[in-house]
Amino acid sequence: MPKRSIEIDDEVFAFLQSESEPLVDTPNDVLRRLLLKDEGAGPERRPGDLMPLLDAGLLLPGDKLTHHQPRRGLTHAAVVTADGWIEIEDGRAFSKPSPALKAQTGTEINGYGKYVHERTGQPLQALREKARGGAA
Repeated sequence: MPKRSIEIDDEVFAFLQSESEPLVDTPNDVLRRLLLKDEGAGPERRPGDLMPLLDAGLLLPGDKLTHHQPRRGLTHAAVVTADGWIEIEDGRAFSKPSPALKAQTGTEINGYGKYVHERTGQPLQALREKARGGAA
């Protein structure tokens, strides 16, 4: 496929960076994912960071994750996908918990520490430690 060049301003570039997987996605990958997501364009996505938790049976596809912000009176919900990604309420999907939670809260935040698995009431961090063979 031929390559084309486009010029973008700093604000658009910053948005592309915020939507990218660092050291993995190119700006083209992000645009393809955001603009062509319903057309089956591009290869299948790689497994997300929650895949080991799914493989260990600690999470199931469709499980709900929540994060409460009591001072703001907000609760953010997300769903675990079959390929280990996190899908937030607006339909965007993230391969890692922290960028997903940042998209919901607008601030840098530890998704493993703050997302709670609704079925067990445990933070993702505790489930990750269990999957690694540690006590949680």
